[in-house]
Amino acid sequence: MAFLPSWRPGPARDAITSFLDESLALPAEQRVAVLDNDGTLWCEKPSYVQYDFLVRTLHAAVEHDAALGERAEYRALLDGDRAALGELGLQRIALALLELCAGWTPDEFAARVRDFMAQEKHPGRGAPYPKMVYQPMLELLEALRGHGFDIFIVTGGGTEFVRAISRDLYGVRPDDVVGTLVEYHYEEHGDGPALVRTAQAQGEINEGPAKVEHIQTQLGRRPIFAAGNSAGDREMLEYARAAGTPSLAVLIDHDDADREYAYASVAVTMKDTEPITDTGRRLGWTVVSMRDDWSGIFPT
Repeated sequence: MAFLPSWRPGPARDAITSFLDESLALPAEQRVAVLDNDGTLWCEKPSYVQYDFLVRTLHAAVEHDAALGERAEYRALLDGDRAALGELGLQRIALALLELCAGWTPDEFAARVRDFMAQEKHPGRGAPYPKMVYQPMLELLEALRGHGFDIFIVTGGGTEFVRAISRDLYGVRPDDVVGTLVEYHYEEHGDGPALVRTAQAQGEINEGPAKVEHIQTQLGRRPIFAAGNSAGDREMLEYARAAGTPSLAVLIDHDDADREYAYASVAVTMKDTEPITDTGRRLGWTVVSMRDDWSGIFPT
């Protein structure tokens, strides 16, 4: 198979190739790569995949108990009322969605995620969700592995949600996923002990500085390669780029309205001080144009 076949010749491909070649001079334990998920490894528009999963879960819950649909947060979600959602606020909506899965065991949650991924289709493209991964990024993952890198997904999404699909989609082990955590409760039953999900998040959403902090607390290794697409990835990209030589920060620019979506990536929990692409160019990151640098976007 050709090396990075979906990457067109140009500065972005050259930067990746040079970095990979230089990395071979490092001890294996220093070859650490971290990549964001939403908008970096798979499509995040018109809505996050995990959000679609939770809304589907909400619809199922309302079918079982219609009274749930009268709760303000759930009514706004069911109606797609953006004004009401904005008034309620992200934190209140997120906690309400967490409640939908409270009481589920880890295995039950993972099974429902896999069922969703197998059965549902992307609302904008009509393709199965597993086909909404970026083919060039799958090739980059393989190139990193071929150069002895340990690969970790560091995402603002739910840790368990991404763990449920990380091996099948990306070849990344579930324990190599760092994301936003939910609290669990230990229970004793007649047939043995059990863990169940609660409706509480553990700590803050894994965005911005939290990504770097969690890389240290959960992985204990400093990356020399990082890839992201929004201001929520900025600190992680800076941290990898400052690791010395060789190091590489890759920023995905969504500028292809025909084959994907054209939009300026923004963080969920923080305001951008400048467009992230401007930040990337100013700081010397490798900014990847979907339109110009990728000959294809999704698997064929």
